[in-house]
Amino acid sequence: MRPIFLIGYMGCGKSTMGYAVSELTGVPFIDLDNYIERRFHLSVKEIFAQRGEEGFRDVERRMLQEVADFEDVIVACGGGTPCFFDNMEYMNEHGTTVFLNTPIPRLHSRLMRGRHKRPLIADKNAEELMAFIESALASRMEHYKKAQIEFSSERLENRAEIENTAREFAQLLSIPIKK
Repeated sequence: MRPIFLIGYMGCGKSTMGYAVSELTGVPFIDLDNYIERRFHLSVKEIFAQRGEEGFRDVERRMLQEVADFEDVIVACGGGTPCFFDNMEYMNEHGTTVFLNTPIPRLHSRLMRGRHKRPLIADKNAEELMAFIESALASRMEHYKKAQIEFSSERLENRAEIENTAREFAQLLSIPIKK
């Protein structure tokens, strides 16, 4: 099986879906940011600080191309990964791209709960966060819409929803479910 690339805005559930589908099917899961951190022995934040966004995006591109050579793997990309260089075209050529589409109010709810873990939005109040999401999502949507498959990731709020959504995802992509 060629790699499956999960793309979408932060908070859409790329990691949650990746882990859940991996658990259900036995297909290995790679979170691209975690992969980068392990390879470089630095956090994404530290790489940004040392190399700037351009330097990070170059590292991200190289690591994306590395994992694109793997077979039987699900890869959760960073929210910005599809928006730089030719990353989206590269993923489409080397695997199956899935845009995890989540309504803005659901993204807002998820990101409000976990914003303290995300430096980019940690200091934003509810109104500022909503405006930030709307603006950023609008600018990235042209890239996300190039995905081969669009899948709703709205129902990932509890264990039962996550399991059901992962099962639907696996069935849609014809990934065998392990017994």
